[in-house]
Amino acid sequence: MNATRLTEFIGATIEDSMSTKRRLLALAPEIARAAELLVATYRRGGKAIFFGNGGSAADSQHLAAELVGRFYVNRAPLDALSLTVNSSILTAVGNDFGYDQVFARQLDAVAKPGDLAIGISTSGTSKNVLLAAERCRELGLGLITLSGERETTLTALADVALRVPSGDTPRIQECHILIGHILCDWLERSLFGASEEAR
Repeated sequence: MNATRLTEFIGATIEDSMSTKRRLLALAPEIARAAELLVATYRRGGKAIFFGNGGSAADSQHLAAELVGRFYVNRAPLDALSLTVNSSILTAVGNDFGYDQVFARQLDAVAKPGDLAIGISTSGTSKNVLLAAERCRELGLGLITLSGERETTLTALADVALRVPSGDTPRIQECHILIGHILCDWLERSLFGASEEAR
């Protein structure tokens, strides 16, 4: 691939990403509902619990870190965790109960009524995320899901289903982290009065 073709390829990929994000504007009311649910969870003393596979596992860890650490401003840490970080739990539960149970089993251990789960699945069909979503309903947890454009059993279980308007895995994942950053930003502003001047 010569330099001109490479530059064109890069430009086309960036344009495609921007186009997907522009379509994401149609989800603004649903993203707002998710943000309000997250704020309400913390105001009543709950926590956020993130989970997903692969790139979505990385997003889960990333977003939990933003809440425990900081997003824009120094403030008190927020109780948040990702169910993807303990390799001993993942491998033990996977070995003893099956990989489909790696998130549901952990929810049984750490979740309490009033907590909010955020399940991330690019396809919307990941079995372990789906079973965890079903467990959320049984445990009385709130549930936000992040997925692609398809309506699935997972999205039907959610209090708020954020379906990125794309079927392209990289574009969906790029929008997931953007949505996650919006949620973190709004939560910080709502709970701690974070403003533009404080950044």
